Amino acid sequence: MNEIDLTRQSESAQQRQQPMLSIIVPAYNEEKRLPNTLERLVQFAIHFSAQSGAPCELIVVDDGSRDGTRDVVRAALSRYPSLRLIENPHSGKAYTVRTGLLQARGVYALHADADLSTPPEEFTKLVDALKAGEDIAIGSRAGRPGAPWYRLLMSNTWRILVSLLVVRGFRDTQCGFKAYRTQVAQRVLQHTLLYNSPAQSLTTASVAAAADVEVLFIARKLGYRIAEVPLLWQHADESKIRPMQDSLRAFGELLRIRWYALSGKYQFTK
Repeated sequence: MNEIDLTRQSESAQQRQQPMLSIIVPAYNEEKRLPNTLERLVQFAIHFSAQSGAPCELIVVDDGSRDGTRDVVRAALSRYPSLRLIENPHSGKAYTVRTGLLQARGVYALHADADLSTPPEEFTKLVDALKAGEDIAIGSRAGRPGAPWYRLLMSNTWRILVSLLVVRGFRDTQCGFKAYRTQVAQRVLQHTLLYNSPAQSLTTASVAAAADVEVLFIARKLGYRIAEVPLLWQHADESKIRPMQDSLRAFGELLRIRWYALSGKYQFTK
């Protein structure tokens, strides 16, 4: 066997090797921010792969964008072999994240907002928690520097409602940066009742705050270990949150989770 054959065999083996980490980025009309985001994530993925000795894949799940988001990703595919593009019909963030988690190939899966309000260098804190034995690691934005007063009020009110109605013990269920043992995430998603289809997701809040709560509620019922990990975070000005509309819908969804739990609609078996 000559040198070229050995090289090809090595490359083939690397392609078959399971990624250590899948980084999932839900994207809706992110044409402007995505080029910089992809560049930063690729640099992180290269460093992570070098440190772990295993591949790291990047997955952009497009949520039916109306701008050039998909074109930006397609243009980057040839330069970033670890990058994948998944195209969804417009269905909202919760279904978009769900799609990425269900198609992730890594041992661990992490989803990150396209604004990278938490820098990629912080991701290792979430992965380290999983390596230490946790099943899920959720980011916690201590203090939320730069956030306007009404966002802080919404956050504090939400935390109280989540604790009273669904699940206790979490300071920040809504941070857009969370990591999972991939098999755990996929098992938990088998039990969810919200945001399971594009049509269902389009009738609910665009930000889908209750989706994170439902996942944590189910994970806790299934006995999985969940760590809350403080992360650096900076408020992004281009938020897609609609304060009044999304808050009212999210509260209604908390009540739905509570009702589903009381009426026995969830089947808590692994």
